[in-house]
Amino acid sequence: MKDVLIKIKSSQMSNEAGEDEMEFITEGKLYRRNNTTYLLYEESEFSGVPGCKTRLRLREKDVQMKRFGDGAEAGAEIVFEKGKRNVGYYDTPFGPIEIEILTNSLNSTVTEEGSGELEIDYEVSLKGLLEGRNKINITVMKQ
Repeated sequence: MKDVLIKIKSSQMSNEAGEDEMEFITEGKLYRRNNTTYLLYEESEFSGVPGCKTRLRLREKDVQMKRFGDGAEAGAEIVFEKGKRNVGYYDTPFGPIEIEILTNSLNSTVTEEGSGELEIDYEVSLKGLLEGRNKINITVMKQ
């Protein structure tokens, strides 16, 4: 398991709210198991889900994001796979909400040595209540 720095930049675009961007840097762990690379980091107050841990499972054709931990009312499990629609969920204080993800693009150059980038461009629908387009860019750097 390697200690790494993770820079996360995300943007959310919706017709109702316009565009909202967020960027922060955090410490994390990178490890490899069974031909799969994992990134693990703690969410912060800045990300809006303090107390949660996020685990990204990077495989050749997909990325799974799972949030868990003390702030689990903001837990989630989502799979991103280019060109495919996947159903995931977000935990809320009122129970889980089903979300649908359509991944427009997915590119990863993250290496087991602890460097590279992960870029995901996807559309999200929360049961017709909210629809938007999100982009996430994660840069992994050696500490």
